[in-house]
Amino acid sequence: MVEVQRSVAAELDRIAPVIDELGRRFTEAGHEIALVGGPVRDAMLGRHHNDLDLTTSARPEQTERLLKGWADAMWDMGRDFGTIGCRKGEWQVEITTYRSESYDPSSRNPDVAFGDTLAGDLGRRDFTVNAMAVRLPGREVEDPYGGVLDLAHRVLRTPGTPEDSFSDDPLRMMRAARFAAQLGFEVDESVVAAMTAMAERIEIISAERVRDELVKLVMGAYPRRGLTLLVDTGLAELVLPELPALALERDEHHRHKDVYEHTLTVLEQAIDQEQERFGGPDLVSRLAALMHDVGKPRTRRFLDDGTVTFHHHDVVGAKLTRKRMKALRFSNDDIDAVSALVELHLRFHGYGSGEWTDSAVRRYVRDAGDQLTRLHVLTRADSTTRNRRKAERLARTYDDLEARIERLAEAEELGAMRPDLDGNQIMEILGVGPGREVGEAYRHLLELRMDEGPLGEERAREELLAWWARR
Repeated sequence: MVEVQRSVAAELDRIAPVIDELGRRFTEAGHEIALVGGPVRDAMLGRHHNDLDLTTSARPEQTERLLKGWADAMWDMGRDFGTIGCRKGEWQVEITTYRSESYDPSSRNPDVAFGDTLAGDLGRRDFTVNAMAVRLPGREVEDPYGGVLDLAHRVLRTPGTPEDSFSDDPLRMMRAARFAAQLGFEVDESVVAAMTAMAERIEIISAERVRDELVKLVMGAYPRRGLTLLVDTGLAELVLPELPALALERDEHHRHKDVYEHTLTVLEQAIDQEQERFGGPDLVSRLAALMHDVGKPRTRRFLDDGTVTFHHHDVVGAKLTRKRMKALRFSNDDIDAVSALVELHLRFHGYGSGEWTDSAVRRYVRDAGDQLTRLHVLTRADSTTRNRRKAERLARTYDDLEARIERLAEAEELGAMRPDLDGNQIMEILGVGPGREVGEAYRHLLELRMDEGPLGEERAREELLAWWARR
């Protein structure tokens, strides 16, 4: 507890230029104001950031007047929800009027009512570790629901009953899984039971809000914890059904890997490579690891000899991935990138022990495009064999492929894989205008480029004319 107090004091001193002045401005105007939620929790965990959340008795228009002339910039983040945002130096600040909110059973949108007390505002919050505040300017800690103790025990509980909390805002069920993934906390049994019983309530929440929580979960330090909670409570069946579907029924006569556990391991092994490859967490890489085998349930076939096959699960999985990500309103760029990686994740296995020609290596690079580094990560992560010799052999083989790609890239500029003649040159040589023939000629020259490497303009011209004559 002493350590917690020290952490809080150190963080409050760090952000004093903001909170002390805000505390003075609001109290002198007759209002209450307090640092609240995540910043208080993270201060107690010894974590700090520059995004500050505060709550106040002042109404939004009063908050605006008090910030005017002090903030470097100010914006309306949601007046109907009582939130005004501003920037002061390096700090981003959100100040929200005391409020309570709840959902109509059939509505996607919360009904918001402004409140009058800090205690009432804290009581509406999702978890006890987020229901703590520091009153300003005096810096008195308010902890009416035992958040400090839960923080010390690393457990997530709700201020009131979890049933009431999840009725008020069903998205909090997703947030329980998200905080488990971000903080590595255990979730109280009563919370898990309520999530299980009330899982279907998540269907009233918009796809965008569900997506945002899922992204934060996947990007957490412990995503396995959050994903496992979603599956165990039945929430995943409603928001990401492809994940629990991977827990294929085992058959003692047909042995195969546990695809669900394999997927979680692949995700963790992809995360292990992020710092070296990307310098930090990478959403597309993590989503590709999570979705790479979602085509297996639909393609599983049992053979007479006792083996199991999943032919074309890469292609089927890419289609399922695209469909799910569209439903969750991901950006087109993210959908294209993740789907491409899922479709390509088996390509390396045709490499054998290095039998690919340079032409095949060029095609691998061409098909991966700007996702090549992520494909390297996914392919390496996809090796979860417990056979140490086999794992080492696969790693050495992929080392060899990456080295070949690097050598070819240095010699041939693989990153700019284009024919030796562009469209204008093709039209000039053939004496034709824009049309289908130019596209066909371009693809022919590109195939030659893949097969043989750079041809040079003179030979490319000869090959083009020979192709045109045969045509």
